Amino acid sequence: KAIVQRVAQASVTVGGEQISSIGRGLCVLLGISLEDTQRELEHMVRKILNLRVFEDESGKHWSKSVMDKQYEVLCVSQFTLQCILKGNKPDYHMAMPTEQAESFYNNFLEQLRKAYKPELIKDGKFGAYMQVHIQNDGPVTIELESPAATVDPKQLTKLEKQQQRKEKTRTKVPSESSRERNAPRNKDDPSASSGAEGDVSSEREP
Repeated sequence: KAIVQRVAQASVTVGGEQISSIGRGLCVLLGISLEDTQRELEHMVRKILNLRVFEDESGKHWSKSVMDKQYEVLCVSQFTLQCILKGNKPDYHMAMPTEQAESFYNNFLEQLRKAYKPELIKDGKFGAYMQVHIQNDGPVTIELESPAATVDPKQLTKLEKQQQRKEKTRTKVPSESSRERNAPRNKDDPSASSGAEGDVSSEREP
């Protein structure tokens, strides 16, 4: 997930020291999920750089991207975007673990820099306690989600458990063809439900 804000200026401060700042452009808060892969990363990079939230030379709104205008991008890693509320308490089990997420985030920055101009891509400090100063211009705030992230996290967890049960069942019971031959005898076998579970798990993105 990403929260993209059109800004007049933005900066990141750590321990009272400003470590990064931009003028007009985009401030991107990025939340990395356990389920994210290179495909989701590339999708997000394309969307951010091509998002038309700026005016053109004639003043027409929603016409130009950050690349068209040659503006800057400030990225900040924010795992709290992967929050799931349990009552009023935030739960972050869907966020990618720190070590894995840091590598993923650095790859995200690298892809942004390859696709645009490296000197125009700024970032905060991964894992640090930061103060992010955002002067939202408009205000304009757009939420982006990669295609895989459109699945409800609770449903995703349910599907993962079903897939695990399905895999365990495969190792314990005869093959599908032999189950079919022995269907009358095994009709009441609890493992007979694995086919339905397989149908559900197949809905999940690879």
